Amino acid sequence: MRVAIIGGRLQGVEAAYLSRQAGWQVLLIDRDPDVPARGLVHSFIQADVITDAPDISDLLADADLIIPALENHKALESLKDLAKKKHYPLAYDDAAYAITSSKKRSDSLFKEMGLPAPRPWPECGFPVILKPSGSSGSQGIQRIDTPEELTGLGPEKNLQNGNWICQEFLEGPSYSLEVLGVDRRYLSLQPTIIEIDTEFDCKRVVAPAGLSKALEQKFDEIAVALAKAVNLNGIMDIEVILQNDELKILEIDARLPSQTPTAVLKSTGINMLELLHSIFHTGKIPVIPTNREQEAVVYEHIQVGPDTLEVTGEHIISEARPLRYRRNFFGADEALTDFDTANRNWVATLILSAKTKEEVVRKHFRVLDTIRSTFDLRVLPDSNPGME
Repeated sequence: MRVAIIGGRLQGVEAAYLSRQAGWQVLLIDRDPDVPARGLVHSFIQADVITDAPDISDLLADADLIIPALENHKALESLKDLAKKKHYPLAYDDAAYAITSSKKRSDSLFKEMGLPAPRPWPECGFPVILKPSGSSGSQGIQRIDTPEELTGLGPEKNLQNGNWICQEFLEGPSYSLEVLGVDRRYLSLQPTIIEIDTEFDCKRVVAPAGLSKALEQKFDEIAVALAKAVNLNGIMDIEVILQNDELKILEIDARLPSQTPTAVLKSTGINMLELLHSIFHTGKIPVIPTNREQEAVVYEHIQVGPDTLEVTGEHIISEARPLRYRRNFFGADEALTDFDTANRNWVATLILSAKTKEEVVRKHFRVLDTIRSTFDLRVLPDSNPGME
C-alpha cells in the first residue's frame, strides 16, 4: 500500500503519522524542502502542484491513495484536475469543501438548518470574535471587547466586504467530532476535547471527551445532519462549544483534520485514513467495532527554549524543522519532535495513553517534569490551563 501526501505542514504531519501507523509506504510532495512532515515519510519530492502538475503526474500513478494536506485553493484545483484526467484516487470532496472552507457559507448553512451556533454581530453584545471567513483553525482570530476596538480596525478587516465574520464570544469547553460519508451513508466517530491557548490555537486534544450519552447522541445527530446537507463523500470534522448544556457549532471542515485523528486512533484503535481508503476504493464505509474499551489519551504540543518549557498551540509544529518519530520520549509513549541534543530550541507533540484519565493526566505531569529537570528549565505558566 502506497500513499502520496500533498503538503507537509500540520495536516501533512497528521497524514504521515496515520499512514505509518497503518504500515503504508509514504511519499510526501511539497514545494518547501524543510516541512515538518518530511522526517516522518519514506520518500520526499520537492515540487509545486500548481506549477509542476505535469511533472508529478507520473509520481502519483502508482499511489493507492492521494491525500491533499493543504488548503491552497489553486493547489487543490490543480490536484482535482489531475486526478480527474488520470483517474487517480484523490481523497477530496470538492463540493463539500467549497462550503466548509468558507465560514460565511458555513454559518449560512447552520442558520438555514436551524442549528445552534454563535449569534452574529450586531445581534449579540460584546465581547465578540472576529475571524477570517476563508481560514480554518485559529489563523487570524481575535477577540474584540468594546465597540471602539471594532470600529478602530483597519480597512482590511471591513465587515462589509464579506471576508470577515464577527460573532458572539462564547465561553465553555470545546469538542470535535469526525464524520465520514459516502453514497448518502454516514458514520461519526469518537468526540474529543479541544483545549486552546490564549491565541485560540489548539494546544491539546483529550480523548475520550466524557460527554453525557445525551450530549454525545446530540453531537452525532448534528454531525450526520451536516454531512447530509453537504452530501459528504470523504471526511469532515465539526467543532462545537458547550454552553448552558447546549452544543453550539463553531466551524466545520471537509478535509482531513489534524491532531484529533491521532487521539481517536490511540483511544479507539480506529485509523481514519484506513476508513478513507475504503471509501475512495470500495465506495463503502467499513463496519467498525463499537465495544472496544477506550484508552485515555492526551495529545499536546510543547515548546522548549534555552531555559523555558511551555505547552502551547499547534502553530509551533507547523513551523518546526523536519520532525522525527520517537518512542518513550522522556516518559511520553510517543513523540513527533525536532529535538536535537545540539540545539536548545525544539518542539514536540507528545502522545500519552493510559487506562484512565486520571492516569494519563499524572503521566502528563511526570513527562513535563522529566523534561524540565533534565534541561533545568523554567515552566512557563499556562494562562489558559484547561486540563490542569
